[in-house]
Amino acid sequence: MELRHLRYFVAVAETGGFSAASRALHVSQSAISEQIADLEDEVEVPLLHRKNRTTTLTAYGEVFLERSRDILRMSEQAIQLTRSAYRGETGRLTIGFFVGGVRHWFPQWIRQFRRRYPSVTVSLVEMPPTAQHAALLSGTIDVAFTRPVPAALRSDLRTEQLYSEDLVAVLPRQHSMAAMKNLKMRELEGQRFVMNERANSPAVFDKVLSLCADAGFSPQIVTQASVSSGVIALVEAGEGIGVLPRGSEQLGSHDVVFTPLADEGATVDLVMAWPARRDDAVLHQFVELVRSAVRSKAFPARTAVKRASRQDAP
Repeated sequence: MELRHLRYFVAVAETGGFSAASRALHVSQSAISEQIADLEDEVEVPLLHRKNRTTTLTAYGEVFLERSRDILRMSEQAIQLTRSAYRGETGRLTIGFFVGGVRHWFPQWIRQFRRRYPSVTVSLVEMPPTAQHAALLSGTIDVAFTRPVPAALRSDLRTEQLYSEDLVAVLPRQHSMAAMKNLKMRELEGQRFVMNERANSPAVFDKVLSLCADAGFSPQIVTQASVSSGVIALVEAGEGIGVLPRGSEQLGSHDVVFTPLADEGATVDLVMAWPARRDDAVLHQFVELVRSAVRSKAFPARTAVKRASRQDAP
C-alpha cells in the first residue's frame, strides 16, 4: 500500500465518483479505478459501492476513509516539519555564555531569535570559558560566547571574533591609585595580585602575565578565584588587586573601582564558537543572526574605551 492509493481513495470518496476524482487529481480515470481495485484487494474488504455510475462508500469504506485521512494528514505534517527543520525553523539550540562576557546585546539577540523562530527550543547555560570549550566538543551545548579557544582545539571548533574588550585594574576604593583615570601595567609592580584561575579562563590569565612581562615584572599572585565575581570579592576584602575584562564592571560593588589599563594590547577577545563538524540548520540560522548584528552599526566591533593619553615618567 502506498500513499498514492490512499489519496485516490479519499478523492473518490470526497468527490463522489471516479470521474470527478480524475479531474481533481489530474490523473486518468482508469488509473484511479485500477489503483483503488488494487487497494481493495490488499485490504481484502470492499470499500466502494459501484452502481449505475454512482459511487458510495461501504460501511467498511467509511472506517477506512477516516483512517486514510489521518494518515495523509500525518504524512503532510511530517513533510512540513522536515522542511521546517531543514530551514532551521524547528529544533533545539543550547547556548553557553558567561556573565562577564556578555552585554545588553546578548539578551536582545536571544529575544530576536526566539521571535523569528518560535518553534526552536532555546536553552541558556552559564559556564566559564574552558567548560564551554569542553561542552562544545561533547555536544552538551551547540554554540558559545566565550574567550579564544586554545590552539589545540582550533581544528575542532570554529570561532568568530565578536569584539575586543579592554582590561581594567580592579582596586579597592581606598587604594592609593583608585582616583587615577587610567594606569600603566608597570605601575602595578609590587602589588599583590588576585587572579582568575587559568583552568577556567586561560585567555585572560595568560594576557595578564604577558602584559606584566612586557612591563618588566612577574606578578605576585597571592590567591586565585574561579570566576570574575570571586576576584572582585577578594579585592573588596583587601586581598590584593585584580586585572579583569571591562565587562566585569557589571559584577562590581561600591567598594571597588575599575581603572582602564593604558598599555597597548591590554585587551581580550570575546568570540562565538561552535563545533566545526556540525551541519545544523538551527545553528546556522543563529550564527547568521549574530553575524548580521555584528555587521550592523548598532553593534560595536570593539567595546574598548578610548585610552586616555597621559604623560608618563621616562
